[in-house]
Amino acid sequence: MSKPNHPRMLAETESEAVLRNIRVSPRKLNLVAASIRNLPAGSALSSLTFSKRRIAQQVKKVLESAIANAENNHQLDVDRLVVTTADVGRGVVMRRFQARGRGKAARVEKWFSHLRIVVAERDILTKAERRAAGRKRPGTAAATGAAAQPAETIGAQA
Repeated sequence: MSKPNHPRMLAETESEAVLRNIRVSPRKLNLVAASIRNLPAGSALSSLTFSKRRIAQQVKKVLESAIANAENNHQLDVDRLVVTTADVGRGVVMRRFQARGRGKAARVEKWFSHLRIVVAERDILTKAERRAAGRKRPGTAAATGAAAQPAETIGAQA
């Protein structure tokens, strides 16, 4: 988890949205943020819509805000947006006390978090296109046909 409030200049094809002091621990928020990193914006929205976690609805609002910023402030194409970063950082910690036996007390820590989502305009490839692009790389086993050789020998033995 990195600090979301570090100053970073955005490229012309990027847009961001920030939400501070969310009443959830950074570890729990990072689980939801990790599930949408490097996804196209549309599939990230649908993933958050049907997530069972309570915090997913607030993350969805931040993502929608980042998409709206990209469309209205930077004139980016909404259909080509990808979630490039979803940074989670520590906020304040409220400390409370809970009464325990024999007149003692235990400390209860209530964590807050910060969230920063950056979306960028990129070419979105389908799985088949990514697979085809992966085969065309020179020097890989798929390009040289080395991966197909053991399969032929297995078929010949049977």
